Amino acid sequence: MRILIIRHAEPDYEHNTLTAKGFREAEILSERIAGLPIDRIYSSPIPRALQTAEPSAEKLGLEIEVREWMQEFRGKILDENGEKRIPWNLPPRFWGSREKLYDVHTWLQDGAMRSVSVPDEYRQVERGFLGLLEEYGYRRDGIVFTCRENVDRTIAIFCHFGLGMLLVSILSGISPVLLWQSLFLPSSSVSTFLTEERVPGEVVFKCLQLGDTSHLYARGEMVSHSGLYREFVNGYGDGPQV
Repeated sequence: MRILIIRHAEPDYEHNTLTAKGFREAEILSERIAGLPIDRIYSSPIPRALQTAEPSAEKLGLEIEVREWMQEFRGKILDENGEKRIPWNLPPRFWGSREKLYDVHTWLQDGAMRSVSVPDEYRQVERGFLGLLEEYGYRRDGIVFTCRENVDRTIAIFCHFGLGMLLVSILSGISPVLLWQSLFLPSSSVSTFLTEERVPGEVVFKCLQLGDTSHLYARGEMVSHSGLYREFVNGYGDGPQV
């Protein structure tokens, strides 16, 4: 089985849509997606994800199947100032000094992650994703997934950075906090996971590419930095680029 985790194209958050560049990215992406043997397309209900999926679905002649749990992750924490915030883009020394955050088995036990709503919101995503995998015959069992048949199917999930990294975490067994803080999924990027069955009936999901934007490079379209903090503070500002 092959799973494509696709972040939405460059967003216009203020108007709940894509930027002009974002619509170009979605069209370029669709040319790549249309050449793949995709069986089903799933999407977050949020417009920026749906608008990214639409050109691909049209070219493939597939319906977009909306799943509520695929919307951007809504869990919040209390930061060092006691303010509610999303659990990614955290100050390095804040998350770097909290060892429970490094382990996929203990990250939800950390006090910051338990301070507001992360555990409950995460369990909803986990149930949704594992339930989707079970529709294809895969059930998580410790560090592997068991199946009666390793199916030759490809699905595409159009979603968001925070949510997408949670899906990567579930497939890879890596703490999402490390993924959120250290890796990035550019807009319209494709992350590909493929099942590897070395023991009959047991598979692991191997990452073939993470945050790949080669389709943009091939068409001369610059890769957006939307969602990244700027490289330098002095003279550039210290907020996330949008």
